[in-house]
Amino acid sequence: MQLQAYIPAGLAILLALGFCGLFTALAVLVGPKATNPEKLKPFECGSEPIGSPRGRYSVRFYQVAILFLVFDIEAAFMYPWAILYNQLSHTNAPPGQVVVSVFWFAEIPVFISILVVAFAYVWRKKAIGWE
Repeated sequence: MQLQAYIPAGLAILLALGFCGLFTALAVLVGPKATNPEKLKPFECGSEPIGSPRGRYSVRFYQVAILFLVFDIEAAFMYPWAILYNQLSHTNAPPGQVVVSVFWFAEIPVFISILVVAFAYVWRKKAIGWE
């Protein structure tokens, strides 16, 4: 194995950890330590806090957040496909000929149809949408 190729990455990681440790230690050692009841109060964008910070959120909030992540991440897979489509579809083509691979072209419509079915299911179950 050529471990010498990993030396710059390892050095960068060690330097980053060293800087983090150094600045954390400096903040603890040099930073101000004066505390009073006013500094310990919760702070909400310059206004007084309303209600308890331990309040419960609706399950819909978490459903929408998870659905957003799922659809966002799945949609992010389309970008590499679009970038690599030309290269993927011409891998077995003789020089000078244009051959479009049916597999690589059909891959994204199948992927999008799965997303549409999942979106329709979520919409029908009323998991998204605020009342």
